[in-house]
Amino acid sequence: MRYLGIDIGGANTKIATSDGTIKELHYLPLWKDNTLSKKLKDISERLKPDKVGVVITGELADCFKDKLHGIMSIMKAVEEAFTCDVYYIGTNGNIHKDHDDLGDLAAANWAASSRFIGEEVGDCIFVDVGSTTSDIIPIVNTKHIAQITDFKRLIASELVYMGVLRTNIATLLDEVELEQGKCRVSSELFATTGDVHLLLGNIMPGTYTCATADGAGKSRLETMRRLARIVCADLEEISEDDIMKIAEQVKEKQINLLAEAIATVSIKYSISRIVAAGIGEFMIFEAAGRLGMECISVADKWGKDISNVFPAYAAAWMIETYPQP
Repeated sequence: MRYLGIDIGGANTKIATSDGTIKELHYLPLWKDNTLSKKLKDISERLKPDKVGVVITGELADCFKDKLHGIMSIMKAVEEAFTCDVYYIGTNGNIHKDHDDLGDLAAANWAASSRFIGEEVGDCIFVDVGSTTSDIIPIVNTKHIAQITDFKRLIASELVYMGVLRTNIATLLDEVELEQGKCRVSSELFATTGDVHLLLGNIMPGTYTCATADGAGKSRLETMRRLARIVCADLEEISEDDIMKIAEQVKEKQINLLAEAIATVSIKYSISRIVAAGIGEFMIFEAAGRLGMECISVADKWGKDISNVFPAYAAAWMIETYPQP
């Protein structure tokens, strides 16, 4: 049988099979692209799964009036696309077929990942840094003990709203140090963290799946042009060295934010081991090193492509491993 996991986020839809032979990430920004139903139908017809496990994180997209409306819209698209049995995984880490409390399905991809990691690794802090957000999930006695809404997880430092690709640089820094001195940063969406990490060589061009801030390409020149605009400059006004300094300072800020959140969760639950997943594993390892914590790589253990779509893989694994209602 083919067990397929799907993680439907606001910006990306990820899919994976439980045997790991299929791992795909599709950039599909729900707030401006209404083709989710068509994309899922194409996936259904192409892969012909026998059972599907779904985790939802896209309900917060501002095309929906509230989270409940978002969940219902996404579920409708899923159920129109697949003729096989479809199951949903909630924030409690359980599998549901008919779900009375739809709110439990909101932002639940980390719950599937945590259940897998809890079974396979044991007590740890599961950290998944993706394109948009960073999850910091405490796991004790194979079960996650995290808060169950994004709002509460933000308060508890179990969610940091920054990622490798889509984060507006102006939300991270107020000013940067340049050769000429300190310079305030413009508050416009001129560049994102995808530009930073592509320029620094932390990601490959193929990983930069989302749209750029200006709609232009992802060459080195175009990337530097966007970063120069952060300080309202053209490339003729600012040196390449200063552009690289901007990129390094953005990365440094991200590592510090991540390390602070991990430290908060580590102290609260007395956990000193991290399991790292997502396209931002490189940031997690740097943060772990600064904290002196052991760090296990999902990419090393299960493969880089699986790490990049880990919630979908975990959902497929759950549907294959556990009995369904």
